[in-house]
Parts: sequence; C-alpha cells; structure tokens
Amino acid sequence: MDAITQAFYAHSPNASVAKERVAFGTSGHRGRASERTFNAAHITAITQAVVDYRKAQGYQGPLFLGFDTHALSRPAWEMVLRVLAANKVPVFVEKSQGYTATPLISRAILQHNSPQHQTIEGAGKADGLIITPSHNPPEDGGIKYNPAHGGPADTDATQWIEQRANAYLLGELGDIALASVSDALNHAQEYDYTAHYVAQLGRVVDMVAIQNAHLTLGADPMGGTALPVWQAVAEHYGLNLEVVNTTVDESFRFMPPDHDGKIRMDCSSAAAMANLLNIKDRFDIAFGNDPDADRHGIVDINGLMNPNHFLAVCVDYLLSHRPEWKETLKIGKTLVSSSLIDRVVASHGRALYEVPVGFKWFVAGLHEGWLAFGGEESAGASLLTRDGKAWSTDKDGIALCLLAAEIRAVTGKTPSEYYRTLTDRFGEPFYKRVDTACTVEEKTAFKQLSAQSVTDSVLAGDPITAVIVNAPGNGAAIGGLKVTTQNGWFAARPSGTESLYKVYAESFKGPEHLDELIANANALLSKILSGA
Repeated sequence: MDAITQAFYAHSPNASVAKERVAFGTSGHRGRASERTFNAAHITAITQAVVDYRKAQGYQGPLFLGFDTHALSRPAWEMVLRVLAANKVPVFVEKSQGYTATPLISRAILQHNSPQHQTIEGAGKADGLIITPSHNPPEDGGIKYNPAHGGPADTDATQWIEQRANAYLLGELGDIALASVSDALNHAQEYDYTAHYVAQLGRVVDMVAIQNAHLTLGADPMGGTALPVWQAVAEHYGLNLEVVNTTVDESFRFMPPDHDGKIRMDCSSAAAMANLLNIKDRFDIAFGNDPDADRHGIVDINGLMNPNHFLAVCVDYLLSHRPEWKETLKIGKTLVSSSLIDRVVASHGRALYEVPVGFKWFVAGLHEGWLAFGGEESAGASLLTRDGKAWSTDKDGIALCLLAAEIRAVTGKTPSEYYRTLTDRFGEPFYKRVDTACTVEEKTAFKQLSAQSVTDSVLAGDPITAVIVNAPGNGAAIGGLKVTTQNGWFAARPSGTESLYKVYAESFKGPEHLDELIANANALLSKILSGA
C-alpha cells in the first residue's frame, strides 16, 4: 500500500481535465491517488472550500473530524488538519488520534448544536468532515462533509464546495496556507467520540432488554472503525458480545473477495461477509459493518438478511414498540426500496415519505423530528431516539445492528423469522437490480424523461398504475423514472460514475414474474431512450 500513499502526495490533478476535478457524489468526493482523482491537492482544496463555506454559514464552533482505516485516510486526515490549523479552525479528533465511525461524528455534531449546549456563551455551530470511501476497495479514498444538521450535505452545499475547491485547484492552491504536521496535530483537541456515543445508546435502543435477554452476539467490524465501538459496547453494557475479527490492516487482505473478485468491505454482500457467515451458528444474532460503520449487515441462523427485508422488519417493530413516538411521524424510504415497507407503513396507518436515492433526503426530517425512520436499500438507515428526538442524521450501522438484537430480545424472533411473519401478512416480494451498458446520449436522455414518456399501459401482464419521475415524498427529481403496477414495479436511473443504467425491480408474484418485469422494463427503456 506504500505506492498508493506515495501517489497521494506525488501526483497532482489537472483541474482542466474533468475526471481529475473535485466531484461530490451522493457520499462526498471519492477517487484513487494513482488515477489523480484523490490526492493531497484535492484534500487541500476541499478543506479550504469547507473553511470558506462554514464562514459563509456563520459557523464558529469546532469542526468534528474523523477518518477510517483505508490506506489513504490517515494521510488525507493530516492534510485536512494542516489546512484547518492554518485557518485557526477549532477541530476535535478522536483521542490518541484514533479512527472514528461516521455515526459518532454525526452524533457529536448534533450534541454540540443542541439548544441546551448552544446556551453556552461562544459555543458556536459545529460541523464535520469524515475521511472515508465507505465500503470501497482498499486503494480508494473519500471525504464527505456534514454541516450543522449533522447529516450528509445537500446538493446546494456540495455544489458550492465543489466549485470553490476546483477554483483552488485551477489556481494551483496558491491562496491556501498550510500548517506543519506537528503544529496541526498540536492544534487539534481530543474528544472521546466512542465514550460519548456508547454511553447514550440506551436512548435509541433498548439496551436493558438486550442485557436481560443474555443473547450471544457476534460483531465483525470488517477491519473498520466499528472495532473500538463494539469493544466499548461489550464492556460498557456487560454483553456476551464477541468481536470476531480485531484485525486492522489497510490492505484488508483478510477479507474474502466480493462477488466480482474484488476486495470490497460491503456488509450487505454475502460474499464479503463470508467470514461471519461461516460461524453464524455460534450466535443468536451477529452483524457486520463497513469501514466507516454507517451500514449494517444482519446475520442470524438463516444467513445474511437482504437489506430490504431488514428495513421492513425495523419499520414494523418500531411502529409497534415505540409508544412515545407521535402518530404523525413519517417513515422514510428511497423509491428503490421494497414496497413491502409501503404495505407495513399503511397497516399502521402511518404516512410514507418516499424520496430519491441518497440518504441526504432524510436528513431534514430526522433533524427536525418529523421523520421517525429513514432507510435505503443499500443497508443504510437511522432513526429517532425512543422519546422521538434526533439521534444521528447520518446512517448509523451500529444502532441498526443493536436494533436487530433488541428485536430478538423483545420478540423472541430472529429478524429473518420476524420477516416471515410480514410476508405471511403482506405477500412475499422478489427483488433484483440489473445494470445495463448505455451511451452518453442515453444517459442524457434520462434527464428528459417525463410521465408521458411511457406510452405502454401494461407491464409484465399487469395494468400500469403510476409512472413517476419525481419522488412522491418531496417532489425531487429521481434522475430517471419509476413504473408501478399492483403486483410490482421497476425503477431506472443512470449511474453517476459508470457508462450504465441501473434497473431496480420487485415482484409480489414470484421470481418468474420478476424476470418478466425486468425484461419488459429493459425493452421499454430501450424504446424510450432510442427515441422510438
């Protein structure tokens, strides 16, 4: 991995080349040092742009900074500190310069910005930066920004930061001052993120019920930031919780290959979770997290749960076991998450809040306390505290894993057993995602789609009931379209990074109908995108 680190410092991006510029996707800026897409210059420019942004927003409190266990994360963390120190921005880092999980940063921001804390004279609003490419391969790097609401920055903020950062790159960083590494480390203040977070977990999950159930629990941090958190949870609450792998190795050589042969720390992938699945019978419940611990993978005797299935279980359980939650609270899901969630929410007489892909769409609702739960199909979710307050406005893989343990403790059912009770009531969904190659022109055509683009009246043998290009929950453009029938649906949107489009589909009539639905969807899309 030394060559990757050397490339981080040695290679400089050409800001006149589009692919080498700063580009914020749904989870910040990601790239590779060897490809000149994640280098010291990018981090310097992005951090200075964040300094400028927080000034424009009037933030005068600290910036909470964390990094994960990828090889490029520590070097990037040091570059961020050097810019912040030169700008005299107060910054909090994990004690002993340790790595920090994403939900812990979100929680720290929310606590600092709470009305109670803001009564302290000079407290000022805080924000945060997290150095992580999430579950991406070991050679990748990433950085994401969370403003004062504690969650992922919205498009307005990221576009502002992106444009500012690229202007600095075009100017070859001439206007940016850097402190020395030693001065930057001395400037940073230590903050015990793990202790603050772990001590408060009882506010969001019934830790007493988990303790009283005497469950045998297993946790696989997958070489990431969840390691110290799970160790602290086991000790603080006296749980019979085994951390099955305590290895931290920036090459992640201990990881089994993912489905495509690449090393990827994806806790929603059965291939990547093979180490834990091989020993699942030792535990009542086990779970895994990606390197920044914002995603969850739930394992019981029946194996790794499909994230969609677990989201439906969470929603039904929470709406049945959170008596302090107001009945007006909504449940959030992305429009490519399972429609089983829709049926569960309707059975409780609650309102569904359906949004485009991206956790950022849930942030306002969680922060303001009108959204009880927000979950996406890629195993990311967060929820309110048991008394209906904001807990984490970013994805919280730790809390969702512990919620699985609470469900087992309170109901006596494993999450997969609980899921079967839902399919008995609402029908069993069959879900698949298929990627299809497409041209630049076809990707552009997706932006021109409207409800009128679909002229067919039948999909996979069923009448089409709706065609949407804007999310029902917030009216935001979905970047593609979704077509629904009484027994299934498909949604399609282009990839932001590759020359392909993604088709998500679900059927309540069986796997054969699902295949027919996908075939019909591809035929329909081919006709629309070609202008036929």
